[in-house]
Amino acid sequence: MKRLKIAALIAVPFILIASIAICGFDKNKDKDKEARPKISRSDLYGQLELFADAVSLIRSDYVDEVDSKKLVYGAMKGMLSNLDDYSQFMEPDEFEEIRSETKGEFGGIGIEIALKDGILTVITPIIGTPAETAGIKPGDKVVKINGKITRNITLNDAVKEMRGRPGTKVTLTIWRDRDQKILEIPITRVMIKIHSIKKAELVDDKIGYIKLVEFQEKVASRELDEGLKKLESQGMDSLILDLRYNPGGLLDGAVDVCERFLSKDKVIVSIKARSPGQNAVFKSSGKFSGGRDYPVIVLVNDGSASASEIVAGAIQDNKRGLILGTKTYGKASVQTVIPLKDGSGLRLTTASYLTPSGKLIKGKGITPDIVVEERLAGPAGKSEEEEIFEKVADKEGQGSRGKGQVEEKREGLNKEKIEDDNQLSAAINLMKAIKVYKQGKT
Repeated sequence: MKRLKIAALIAVPFILIASIAICGFDKNKDKDKEARPKISRSDLYGQLELFADAVSLIRSDYVDEVDSKKLVYGAMKGMLSNLDDYSQFMEPDEFEEIRSETKGEFGGIGIEIALKDGILTVITPIIGTPAETAGIKPGDKVVKINGKITRNITLNDAVKEMRGRPGTKVTLTIWRDRDQKILEIPITRVMIKIHSIKKAELVDDKIGYIKLVEFQEKVASRELDEGLKKLESQGMDSLILDLRYNPGGLLDGAVDVCERFLSKDKVIVSIKARSPGQNAVFKSSGKFSGGRDYPVIVLVNDGSASASEIVAGAIQDNKRGLILGTKTYGKASVQTVIPLKDGSGLRLTTASYLTPSGKLIKGKGITPDIVVEERLAGPAGKSEEEEIFEKVADKEGQGSRGKGQVEEKREGLNKEKIEDDNQLSAAINLMKAIKVYKQGKT
């Protein structure tokens, strides 16, 4: 099998301004048709006839004249959305946006969202973007977009509502569960350029710290190389890799990052598709890891998903380092983005991925070697859809409404910020202990 540019889109959710994985369509797929389960031709034709009857009735009897393309597009959207939370049909303009997103530059507000229990939920605002500045928090429930309630909204429709020209505004009505508050937060859209590496600096005792926020094409590995070389030139002898709230990106990006730390022929991830001919095992080449045998700790939490989980799983299962934090999101499916002849496209779940030890983490996530809960209240826990919207209605009836607070953009680390981050502090203390132990062994 070709090494597909597969999306471990693996990016949890739908990312408004972050990288969405585009996978090259494998033209050799047809060779595996004989290995696939066959569908009864008569059954398929019978169902298509039913669909054709419905289209015919709509065209002849519906109160208004309906465009044929609108009918077909609507049917395809419904068909794909009925498969799982990640498959979708994209109209030509949406498909073009998806393709441009993997390059890391596009219009948006800087928010990563997913549907959790049917509710539009913020996975994380991207650092330094309007969403973060406006005060959006991980775990916030988006209950209205520009005054329109989001109950039963699709991810695709939510993205359409939130996107727009740079300089225009969108107002999100947020339910913040931990505060039991409704917040109306206006956000001005901008053209956003995302860098995979947000921070690369020494934090203490020659311990390096790199925050990786996205896996985009070759950007993640290129920027990671730059960060590693910079820190190694400053005497770094150990590394903390922060993947918290990293929703993923391209599978190739995750594999390339793992290459920087794993010796030759170590399994990084395996892909299991419906057709055996599409199964694959990705192993490290050993080209980039030479001399990097220093201790590694990977920070994760429930906002670490897909490609992030591939990296965490590879480091953990190959015993290359320790995972610290809280359980990851648990997205273990691979999406392939397939162009259609009219410029539209399908984003189709085509495979599941397994960690090197063969674990399928779908819905389970990766459990850290050392569990350290965030000291401050983290993302709100999952709530039933009806309960959330009832609370919103109650609060609105009482006239209880807050306002989004503008927060300082966080960049460099200092002692105070490290102390405020108990997970990072725990990782630093653990790394110091590991280095003392290693010195004693030598």
